[in-house]
Amino acid sequence: MHSARDRIEYRSWLEDLERIADRLDLSTEARSTATDLFLTDVPDDDRSKRAVLAASVYAGSLVAGEGRTQGEVAEAADVSRLSIQSRWKDVLERAGLEPPGW
Repeated sequence: MHSARDRIEYRSWLEDLERIADRLDLSTEARSTATDLFLTDVPDDDRSKRAVLAASVYAGSLVAGEGRTQGEVAEAADVSRLSIQSRWKDVLERAGLEPPGW
């Protein structure tokens, strides 16, 4: 669980997450998981935040059983697929989850 302070500090990023989730038609569970993953370890560098946000959405969709492709998420988040591919497993690990081995 994350503090209200975190949600306020990163409000604009979380609004972006919601817009991306809307484009992908993700469930409340996938959105909540993506939010938790993003807030677990928000990067300091603003340039990295969008990529971590997209990786969090991708990972959140997997955890919720709604797996969207990296390409679909990348398009919805306006990042490269490689940005997601290189980060999503780390996002899960930092949150204490084990990424799939495939």
